[in-house]
Parts: sequence; C-alpha cells; structure tokens
Amino acid sequence: MIDDAFFDIAAVFHWPLSEMAEMTVSEILDCRDQAVERWKQMHASDKTKGR
Repeated sequence: MIDDAFFDIAAVFHWPLSEMAEMTVSEILDCRDQAVERWKQMHASDKTKGR
C-alpha cells in the first residue's frame, strides 16, 4: 500500500521518491489523498468532453 501511495504522489506531483523517503506514513497517506483529489480535479473536465 505504501508503494502505491509513493507512485500516486510521484505521478501527480512529480516528486522523486528521494523527496518522500523521510516522510512519515501519515504524511505519505495524507499526500496521497491530496494527489488523488488533484488528479480527479484535473481530469473532471475529460468526462464532460466525452473522453
């Protein structure tokens, strides 16, 4: 689960894994939640365009 969180954060925010290495599990999970919400916001318009 933590690996998935790292990859989600890196994909959305373009953070290298080295930047997340010192984060606590709680910080990682919070950032992942933010990354998921950001991704949804970024791609919400795709659904309205029929993509």
